[in-house]
Amino acid sequence: MDSPNSKSLNFPTTSRAQLRPLGVSIDDSLITETKNTQKRKLSQKRKTLLGEADSTAHGNTAFQAPACGGFTSCLITRPRKQPMLGNQNRSGSFSIGGHLSPWPRYISDQTILHNRKPCSDDYRKRAGSLQQPLGTTKPRYLEQLENYLRKELLLLDLSTDSAQELKLQPYREIFEFFIEDFKTYKPLLSSIKNAYEVMLAHQREKIRALEPLKAKLVTVNEDCNERILAMRAEERDEVSMLKKEKMNLLKLIDKKNEEKISLQTEVTKLRKNLAEEYLHYLSERDARKILIADLNELRYQREDMSLAQSPGVWGEDPVKLTVALKMARQDLTRTQMELNTMKANFGDVVPRRDFEMQEKTLKELQEQLESLRDDYEEVRKEHEMLLQLHMSTLKERDQFYSELQEIQRTSTPRPDWSKCEDVVAGGRDRWHMLAEGKNSDQLVDVLLEEIGEGLLREKDFFTGLGYGESIPPFLRFDGMVENKKPTKKEVVKLLKNAWKERITEEQKEKFPDFFFSFLERHFGPGDAMAWAYTIFEYIKLFHTNEVMSQFYAVLMGKRKESVYIKQMETIAQLLKEMTNIDSQNEGLLTVEQLSTVLRSAFPFKKDERIQELMETAGWHPSISNADLLDYRMLFMEDEEGQSVPFVQKLWEQYTVEKDEYLNELKQELGLELKEEVTLPKVREALMNIDPSLDKQTLNHYLRQAFQLPMTEMPEEGEEREEGIVTQLQTALEQLQMSDIRRMGPREQEPAS
Repeated sequence: MDSPNSKSLNFPTTSRAQLRPLGVSIDDSLITETKNTQKRKLSQKRKTLLGEADSTAHGNTAFQAPACGGFTSCLITRPRKQPMLGNQNRSGSFSIGGHLSPWPRYISDQTILHNRKPCSDDYRKRAGSLQQPLGTTKPRYLEQLENYLRKELLLLDLSTDSAQELKLQPYREIFEFFIEDFKTYKPLLSSIKNAYEVMLAHQREKIRALEPLKAKLVTVNEDCNERILAMRAEERDEVSMLKKEKMNLLKLIDKKNEEKISLQTEVTKLRKNLAEEYLHYLSERDARKILIADLNELRYQREDMSLAQSPGVWGEDPVKLTVALKMARQDLTRTQMELNTMKANFGDVVPRRDFEMQEKTLKELQEQLESLRDDYEEVRKEHEMLLQLHMSTLKERDQFYSELQEIQRTSTPRPDWSKCEDVVAGGRDRWHMLAEGKNSDQLVDVLLEEIGEGLLREKDFFTGLGYGESIPPFLRFDGMVENKKPTKKEVVKLLKNAWKERITEEQKEKFPDFFFSFLERHFGPGDAMAWAYTIFEYIKLFHTNEVMSQFYAVLMGKRKESVYIKQMETIAQLLKEMTNIDSQNEGLLTVEQLSTVLRSAFPFKKDERIQELMETAGWHPSISNADLLDYRMLFMEDEEGQSVPFVQKLWEQYTVEKDEYLNELKQELGLELKEEVTLPKVREALMNIDPSLDKQTLNHYLRQAFQLPMTEMPEEGEEREEGIVTQLQTALEQLQMSDIRRMGPREQEPAS
């Protein structure tokens, strides 16, 4: 029978065959033999043992948990003076020293408490000597079970996941097995089970106590992550600032190098001038020495003459004296004449050095005078032009003012577009988004589209147009057709899918037939006509949407599909070239790199149009060539297929350049629109305005202008070329519908 104070847990019982795979080695023969021997030895003492265990449980309500002697001592950790639970005293026997033993072979009179250290060697020897004569030894399989269960319970981590408690299920089943099959061990195993439950409760309390710490750790982790992200952002800003500082320092270094080179050039020039001055001074020194020598010679001659006049030199002979005086007078006269001649000839002469310096100064002044005269002439002409422009501007101003007065008098007042805010779906914000950057004519189109979209949504059915020849093939139907009422976003997505499928196929069938086949493949033959009418009404209404307007123009034959396909290929190629330059794949390019890509992709565009593309991309004069631009944003689209201003500017420039190209062709032909033109004349005009045209492209342009199949296109120089004639206006209209663009510059103007 179960002990009255032992907890009863509803664990499922497990057979002995089910326990063997759990790692507990229990030999069936050993169990059977042990049971037989114990049954004979313990049958007489069973009642006595159970009675004494009950009396001990009621008499001793508290005992200390063993430190290292029993199985339960390794399951429960508590202070030395903390008492065990009361029901544990009833479920097993006590060993010497008051410690609970896992083997029930001791009787109640052995429960003597000694004041000794339970783990000391003396205690173990005494306990061993007392236990040896008191019964049989513990079976080996029970010791193995204790050791295995002790290791598994110590390694179990209950703080991670409640699913790990399932690992304890086999041990609970083992306890139930021993409780049910070995009645002798039932008190002991019940005590072990109760100790395990206490340990589980204690572990759960520790887990609950550590839950706030776990939440705090999560908060601290999030805070640290935020700080790390902030530090990384600061590092990125600092790196960007350091890069800019590096570029500025490099520019400063270049400037200093230029200054150094200029100073070195100036030093070289000064050294050359110094050498010239040195040679000049040497020549002056030599001339001065010669002059001093001449003066000394003259002085010596004068002294000699004075000595000759003295009586001691010539003696007392008056004839010699007279002759000497006469010769001296002649020399003096000759010298005086030479001196006078020199003064007369060179009195107004300046030194050569001064002359050369003055000549150099004169030459510089003459050059400055010529330059100032040219500048004055240019300024005078500009002044005259500005005066003429000013007069014409005054006339235009007066004319515009009078026209303004007349318009203000006769015209109706400008509409207040803010009234549309309450009418358009989406309110003020959506109207501002629709009206941004549009003039009154464009705003009227936007308002008509909004009104038309509302009317389309109110219609449930469309009336079929019949089967006439003027009706497009995809609209030939008689009767009522359902309005599918798609959103604008859905229509744009459907048209883009149609373009993708059209580009991938071989384009054998005509575009209207392909469009209806596309609808049949996607919506089935039953709904294809309804979708055709619905999409046709949408694309006919929305003129401001790029995808819809271009699809409508191609569908109705107003534009060749090659125009749209070539434009998409150009945009894709431009994006690819920008991506190739972006080696770091950061999505950023410098202004100089962007300009290089645009000039490489469009070599025949004028400089002002390249400048327009740069300004549309985000460039302005205040930024330097080293500043970075996000080139991926230049090719983005919104949900309704509207592209960014950069792509729109590319399309506008393509249209303008095509018009200019066709105007050049018309001027080269020199004919009126109603006059007829032959194929050889158009060929010659195209080659004159665009000499870089290859033969294949030229023949393609001619086939488009004269609507000739490839098989009927004559070769250059054939006689039947003169017989191919069409009206000039018709040829220009056909070229306007096709993909026409310049292949190279004209001969007289180089490419930019």
